[in-house]
Amino acid sequence: MSRNREPFVSLLLYRALKYSVVNPMLLAYFRGRIYGAENVPRNGSLVIVSNHASNFDPPIVSVSVRRPVSYMAKEELFRIPVLKQAIQLYGAYPVSRGSGDRNAIRKALEYLNGGWAVGVFLQGTRTKDGRITDPKRGAALIAAKANAPIIPVCLWGTQDIEQKGEAVPQRVPVTVRIGELISAPTSTTKEDLEAVTQKCAVEINKMHDLGR
Repeated sequence: MSRNREPFVSLLLYRALKYSVVNPMLLAYFRGRIYGAENVPRNGSLVIVSNHASNFDPPIVSVSVRRPVSYMAKEELFRIPVLKQAIQLYGAYPVSRGSGDRNAIRKALEYLNGGWAVGVFLQGTRTKDGRITDPKRGAALIAAKANAPIIPVCLWGTQDIEQKGEAVPQRVPVTVRIGELISAPTSTTKEDLEAVTQKCAVEINKMHDLGR
């Protein structure tokens, strides 16, 4: 991997998916609005933290920040031929259900050392309204270990995309707001990690309060 940019093949796959599927869906189907894209560094290691309310969130974040973003994915997806190769090229890495976070952190650091952007959902799981109420320190720990800057991203409206009993994603308005860079924690102490984690949560919730 290049230490300054994602591998060329990953960029090709990112652009193919962006222009053929994700971008048209975000902009036309979801009437997406994106604010703050100019805040995102075009290359180099970067930790992207966001809220999480839908399975559509990872590709929406990646398209909005205008570069591939590596996310962890459940290991079952890597057993499916073709899909396995595709998501690996795109930067996904497997995580076992019920296992500790150590392997996920190690893989994230490998991608950051290769110049990738790594995506982390700040609360770790989906929330019903898209707001962050219980942020985890994992993203701050990864940023501290890699000395990588953090950028907060807020997804508004994605919680309504998937409805129980509906196979087709709902055509709801989606807004993405991208905040300003936050420096990595200066150490891996609990206090430093917690301070940066809370700062990220406050910024994301503040952007969420802006609504559409």
